[in-house]
Parts: sequence; structure tokens; C-alpha cells
Amino acid sequence: MMWKRMYALFVARNTEFFRDRSALAWSILLPIMIIFVFAYAFTDESPEKFKVAYLVASDLVKEEGSPAFEKFKSTRYIQFIPVQAVDVNLRKIERHQIDLLIDAKTSRYWINQTSPNGYIVEKLLIAAYINSSQTPVKTTVEGDQVRYLDWVIPGVIAMNMMWGALFGIGFVIVRYRKMGVLKRLRATPVKPIEFLTAQIMSRLWLLIVVNTLIFIGMDFFLDFRMYGSYVDLFVVFTLGCICLICCALLIAARISNEEVANGMLNLISWPMMFLSGVWFSLEGAHPWMQKFALILPLTHVTEAAREIMIDGVGLTQVLDHLLVLTFTSIILLVIGAKIFRWE
Repeated sequence: MMWKRMYALFVARNTEFFRDRSALAWSILLPIMIIFVFAYAFTDESPEKFKVAYLVASDLVKEEGSPAFEKFKSTRYIQFIPVQAVDVNLRKIERHQIDLLIDAKTSRYWINQTSPNGYIVEKLLIAAYINSSQTPVKTTVEGDQVRYLDWVIPGVIAMNMMWGALFGIGFVIVRYRKMGVLKRLRATPVKPIEFLTAQIMSRLWLLIVVNTLIFIGMDFFLDFRMYGSYVDLFVVFTLGCICLICCALLIAARISNEEVANGMLNLISWPMMFLSGVWFSLEGAHPWMQKFALILPLTHVTEAAREIMIDGVGLTQVLDHLLVLTFTSIILLVIGAKIFRWE
């Protein structure tokens, strides 16, 4: 029976993992240390420059505002970001991702009264308009300040899942191939899709259990915000784990050298760690970088988890991220099974 063979592989892989106590301990201690370091080292640190968003009709049309606005726009140490919608950016003001939003044509601006940066930028705006016939119209946006800790927690948990999925699966399969284990399995009725599915299920439940315990423990000590449903968050992290595991399976499908596998796994893990918005927002980054980030699975896991935890949205609002993760997982698994070799 296919299920019996898969179950035997499943039990064997779990037994091997739990016997390696150093790997088990490190997978738990590493994210805990990262969370505590970033929680207390960066939560109260002020940003080095301010961010101001201004409305434009289109990215293809370069609009010029009033002389007063152009004077304000020439202010040093302020990053000006062109945007096309008000509603989306009001949420960013609430979450302190941008400090002020202004419509250059009407001189209307939006600001969060609880933002220290917004207060300073507002003073600079008023000073720029002091000799102008236009008077800036203020609109207050209410919102609780999101700590850096609240913002970074979803990304750290997703990143820990990434490391566990990529290296926990990639190195294992490459080692099996190098030691001749896969060559022996080839002589059995086990098919590649059965072997890969067993590896996915084995790693999936381990990642979910370990990161659930980390989430509960860190929430007890740090009390980060969680406004959404725990069930929705569980679905996001589960799909994210499956997609990241499938990435590792694709890389390990044919490689038999551990050094090559290490290089390729680092080749995809490091860009995901820095370009998926785990540690800092990509707001205001170059457009090509923002588009490239959308290709990375970790981006969709992190953004969906943040929207659920910080904004309290449901699965319907993050459906686009879930669909990307689902289709990516299916495509990678099918390709991995097709190119998989036992030797």
C-alpha cells in the first residue's frame, strides 16, 4: 500500500530528526535570540529620515505642485514617495510606515497625531507654506502606534520557517543521495512523488509544532499584538511552510554535492531574508526591487501574517497571497517530482 510506505518513511525521518538534539535545540533557540535582540535593540530607535507620501495622478505623468510644495519637497532628510491612492496610505500612516500624506493640488494633508515624526514633518510643511497664498488643510488619522516588535514578529517567525524548510529538507535529501540511501530506496516500490510527499509531511508538522511553541512563548513574554484569527494565521503559515519546503525539494531533486546544495540554498534564502520585508519596510524602495520581492514566497507569507496579526483581516483579504503560495507549491512539487533522481 502506498500509504504504508509513506508512513514508514515519515516515521523514519522524524526519528532521525529527534535523535539529532543539537539541530532540534538550535531550531528553537535561534529565533528566540533574534526576537529578543531586535525587540530591545531596535524598538525604541528612531528612524534616520522621514517619509512623506504625495498624491499623483499616474506614474507616467510627472506633476508639479505649487511653489510652496516644491519648496517643501526640497527639504533635506525627507524621503518623498509618489502614491496614487489615499485609502491604502491612510493605513500606512496609522501604522507609522509613512509620516505624512499630502495632496499637492489641494494642499490637504493627513497625519497621525500620535506620531513624533509626523509632528516634526508637519512643522516643516507649515514653514514651507508660510509665505504662500495657500493654507494647508489638516486631516487627522487616528491609529495606535505599531511597535517595531509587533511589526517584525511575523517576519521573524516566517524566516525561521524558511531556514527550517530549506536546510531541513535540502541537506537531508542531498545527504541521502550522497550516502546511497536513495539508491537503496530505488530498489523498493517507492515512487518519487511518494518519497517527496513523505518528506513534505514530515518537515511540515515539525515546523508547525516548533514555531507554534515559539509563538506562544514569545507572546507570553513580549505581548505582541494579535488582532486577527489564530486559525487564519495557522492557514497562512501552513501554506507558507509547504511552499518553502517545495522550494527546497526542487533544489535537492538532482544535486548530490552538499557544498553545491549549500550554495544554492543560500542563493535563494538570503535574498528572501533581506528583500521580503522581514526586517524593514520596502516602502519607498526602487520599483524593480518591490516587484522582485513579489516573486519570493517569504514576501507573501510575511505580508499575509502581518495583515492578520496587525490589521485583523481575514483570509478573504489575504486571498491573493494564499493563491500565490498554493500555485507555487503545486508547480514546484510537480517539477521536483519530474526531475528527481535517486542517484
